[in-house]
Amino acid sequence: MPPFDPARAADYPAVIGCDEVGRGALCGPVVVAAVWFDPTALPSEILGRLDDSKRLKPVHREALAPLIRAHARVAVAAGSRALVDRINVRAATLDAMARAVARLGLDAPVMVDGRDAIPGLDAECRAVIGGDRLVPQIAAASIVAKCLRDGLMRALARRHPDYAWDRNVGYGTAAHLDGLARIGRSPHHRLSFTRSLGV
Repeated sequence: MPPFDPARAADYPAVIGCDEVGRGALCGPVVVAAVWFDPTALPSEILGRLDDSKRLKPVHREALAPLIRAHARVAVAAGSRALVDRINVRAATLDAMARAVARLGLDAPVMVDGRDAIPGLDAECRAVIGGDRLVPQIAAASIVAKCLRDGLMRALARRHPDYAWDRNVGYGTAAHLDGLARIGRSPHHRLSFTRSLGV
């Protein structure tokens, strides 16, 4: 059951929610979204459907993402494969989060899913473990980021079909690992994630 009750909209704060997708993938960027809305002003049919993107069926995520963009302030940023390899995935994620929040141009508290608050922000920032089930703006950010990154990986799959990115969106499934073993890395693979696989 979705975690956010429209009847309790006034109990949820008007904050910027920030979440990432792709941190554990073998290839492609880490993608971040920052989302702000006043829960009391968000249509109840949207608030009541928000959830951690991983818990939603793809068709439901894809239906929600444009509604979130239409009714909320949304900014996105990415940490490229090259940046991940250069500074590590945690630092690349926090860098992308800082850029996404800055692009919103809002003076509002920030809540981030996970253990790491974003360093160097002018605004108050708090990390919330399990935040995509506790803070509706984080859930919305997870949906926007996942739809964006999944779409990018499906597009890349048309040029690199051997890794089955259309199905695994860059994560280390058996089909993806088989492609790596057969033909090696693509330009989109993270060297820091795939060296240990012997490719």
